[in-house]
Amino acid sequence: MIKKAVFPGSFDPITNGHVDIITRALPLFDKIVVAIGVNADKKYMFSLEQRKNFIEQAFKGNPQIEVDTYEGLTTEYCEKIDAQFILRGLRNPADFEFEKAIAHTNRFLTKMETVFLLTAASTSFISSSIVRDVIRNKGDYTKLVPNSVRIE
Repeated sequence: MIKKAVFPGSFDPITNGHVDIITRALPLFDKIVVAIGVNADKKYMFSLEQRKNFIEQAFKGNPQIEVDTYEGLTTEYCEKIDAQFILRGLRNPADFEFEKAIAHTNRFLTKMETVFLLTAASTSFISSSIVRDVIRNKGDYTKLVPNSVRIE
C-alpha cells in the first residue's frame, strides 16, 4: 500500500516554512498531495491558479509531490484520493492547540491520522499572512518564499 499524505492549506502564498515541512516529510511518505483548500468566503491575495502554479513550480520534477485543489472537508478529500494521513506543520504552541483539536475531531469522526512536524527554527516565524503584509507594503518578501513566488 502506498503511504499517501495530504498537506492541506490555502497557501496564499506558499512560504519557505511550507516548503521545509513538505521537504522534510518526503522520507515518511510515498506521495504527498499539497491540497489547496477552496473557501468561497475567504478573500485571497493570489488566485487559485497562481497559488497552484507557485507550488507546482517550487516542486517541479519531484514525482513524490502532487498539487491539487479541493472544496469541503479535508477528511472527505483524503478519503476520495485514498490518503491515509494529514500532514501539518507546527510553528508554536498556539498552532499546536488549534491543530490538536482538529486532529482529535478528524480521528474521532473518520479514523484519519494526522502527522505533525515542527517547523525548522529558521522558518518558524514565517506565515502566509506575514508574507502578504510584506508584499502589500512593498517590502522584500523574497527571503520568505520559494523562488517560484514572484510578483510582477
